[in-house]
Amino acid sequence: MSVEAEKTEAKSGVRDTVRVVIHALILALVVRVFLFQPFNIPSGSMIPTLLIGDYLFVSKYSYGYSRYSFPFGLDLFSGRVWAKEPDRGDVVVFKLPRDNQTDYIKRVIGLPGDEIQMVHGVLNINGQPVPKVRIDDYVVTEPSGRERHLPRFQEALPNGVSYPVLDLVQDGFGDNTEIYKVPQGHFFMMGDNRDNSTDSRYLSEVGFVPFENLVGKAQIIFFSMDEDSSFLEFWHWPTSVRWQRIFQVVH
Repeated sequence: MSVEAEKTEAKSGVRDTVRVVIHALILALVVRVFLFQPFNIPSGSMIPTLLIGDYLFVSKYSYGYSRYSFPFGLDLFSGRVWAKEPDRGDVVVFKLPRDNQTDYIKRVIGLPGDEIQMVHGVLNINGQPVPKVRIDDYVVTEPSGRERHLPRFQEALPNGVSYPVLDLVQDGFGDNTEIYKVPQGHFFMMGDNRDNSTDSRYLSEVGFVPFENLVGKAQIIFFSMDEDSSFLEFWHWPTSVRWQRIFQVVH
């Protein structure tokens, strides 16, 4: 093979490599914008369902698309297209209404038109108490090795969705509330860690969440590691990764 032919073949190889990389980036962008977006959990408001250090995929298509489905909240249109309302009990990522920028993740408790109230730590929906059954303790192991046992309960919503919640303080700050009437086009969100969740019970902080602010539905945990560990310190993964949580479906 001549030198000229070798140069031509090398250039062709570089072009093919660049083409493959560009196609891969475009595919990744399409998946990220329209299908699945990764999120990590920075706080304990959804314990025991989601833990600090969980990484999960959120489906962008579950509720249709709004301006907040796209990077930087590009104001391409108002409302939602291909809209489908979330079901009661869905775990949802949304933009915090007071700034429309901060990502929050909570559980959908109230639908448009619902009346929501907490009475002595018991969730009431449209005047009916939601069954709340004491189950096994949630056990936390502290860095010192000491175990803490936290009271855990199982709630069952009217549509049959069931999930665990923590209730750490009897008649705590958010355990007795006014009646919240959910406006049309809005949803009432709560964290599963009831005494450590800033959610729709606090109107000045979160309040009712507009349908437009929903980003997507939490689907599956694809990675999880101890909250004090760094994702980049891969040499610690054998001991810091929560292997048993990987590929868990979010309920």
